[in-house]
Amino acid sequence: MDSFLDLARKRFSCRSYQNLEIPKELVEKVIEASRVAPSAVNNQPWFYIVISEDPLKKMVASCYPRNWIETAPIIIVACGDHNNSWRRADGKDHCDIDIAIAIDHLTLSATDNGLATCWVCKFDVMKCASILELPAHITPIALIPLGYPVETTNPDRHMEKRKSLSEIVFWEGIKF
Repeated sequence: MDSFLDLARKRFSCRSYQNLEIPKELVEKVIEASRVAPSAVNNQPWFYIVISEDPLKKMVASCYPRNWIETAPIIIVACGDHNNSWRRADGKDHCDIDIAIAIDHLTLSATDNGLATCWVCKFDVMKCASILELPAHITPIALIPLGYPVETTNPDRHMEKRKSLSEIVFWEGIKF
């Protein structure tokens, strides 16, 4: 087993997938890592719609204006349940934060299992909700294409394309 940092460096936003079926057991294994993710007050305000068959897959893919998404054998629609999410005293709804943590677990688990993903947040949320006939309190948060990647990426890319620790870590406070 790789170290967590090695695994995190291997994960990348994949935009080209092999035309290979993914066994249901493997998809469930990937999502299991998401199931155990932490959430505010342990409300777990998320669920996933796993889509692998047309015409529904093509309809959901049409919510995102890039053709590459259709190369993924599966599109997972990550949904947030605002009726089940915790709200802070000032009213802030933590649904998006909770599901982001869960999606991160899912994407890392996919990488650990030889699969690839991409977070797609720039999609037509209203159209997606309509296609899936979701009630008003359920929001599609992200589309997660899932599949075997055509290519992998160099884990060392993080050495040059990421800010250094000294740019993001401030000990004992920060002054703006």
